[in-house]
Amino acid sequence: MSPLKNGLMLPDEVAGLIEAGHCLMVAGDEALLRLLPSGQWIGGTIPYFMGSEGGQVSRERLFVTHIPTDAGAPEIRSYDITSISHLCADAPANGFSLIIIPAFSATHSLYARKAPEFEDMFMKPVVGWIAGCHLDDLGRVAPAVVSGPELAFDTERAVVMHVPLPPQRYAHVHIANRMRQGEGGLLRFPETGFSAGRCTVDGVETTLAAYLDANRADLRLPLVADYGGASVNVSIKGIDRDAGRVDFYAPVFGDVAYRLAEPVDFTADDEPGADAVNALWSCNCILNYLYCGLEGRKGSAPGGPMTFGEIAYLLLNQTQVFLEIKEV
Repeated sequence: MSPLKNGLMLPDEVAGLIEAGHCLMVAGDEALLRLLPSGQWIGGTIPYFMGSEGGQVSRERLFVTHIPTDAGAPEIRSYDITSISHLCADAPANGFSLIIIPAFSATHSLYARKAPEFEDMFMKPVVGWIAGCHLDDLGRVAPAVVSGPELAFDTERAVVMHVPLPPQRYAHVHIANRMRQGEGGLLRFPETGFSAGRCTVDGVETTLAAYLDANRADLRLPLVADYGGASVNVSIKGIDRDAGRVDFYAPVFGDVAYRLAEPVDFTADDEPGADAVNALWSCNCILNYLYCGLEGRKGSAPGGPMTFGEIAYLLLNQTQVFLEIKEV
């Protein structure tokens, strides 16, 4: 296990680590990522972070996570829409896969909709995040990922680091989600997608936009599905009332029931749990950064990028995801 500490660093500090042979995951502004040398690292674009000084936006520093090499060098691969379904099949028998996908890409859409069907999914740990951009640059700057060995920047393919672990250690995925289903109507959708028009509420057909308006819904609250006691969020991007359509940051599934989340205190401190505090790697959602006012706020959670989506096997919204390495 690497004794080095994760956190925000200047580009020349990160370059020194890469040149010294360290294996890294790096998050930051694209201009800074382009300053780094080739080596055993993967990266993604985002300027929002949870650092030791709290939540912050920075175009001067990069967030670095040190990846263990106890069981040998990780394998770095890129995947597009034709190969992403082999992600878990390619993963080590004991270890984990760290994935970064560029937001708004075809790979992002396919992963969000089809990941539950991938071979060996849920059998091997997969965590990661959706690369993004500064919110002021939305629509002008394409999020990108980087494969460090070739210094290959990509706005369509995912980059993955398959990390083996020694037999006495294993990877544990932890999701911190403060959202729970509320007591409102049970929502079902006719098909899977990143937007929805028609739906049923307690079996009665209507439109989701009409339901949200009638209930004066707080659009910061996501739709929540209950997967055997585990809450999975689908965050609301916005309502197009002219089109009668609601857009989401992750897809709703046609075979899953949802309810609007119960109200929460967005200003309350978020405590992720004892295991997450000691995590090797973590990420948090940009919506938590915005809605919870995390800029400048410190918490007990480990640091990491504030992302356009979190991956803990599936694509998630408004969660914190952590990876801890445990002893058998």
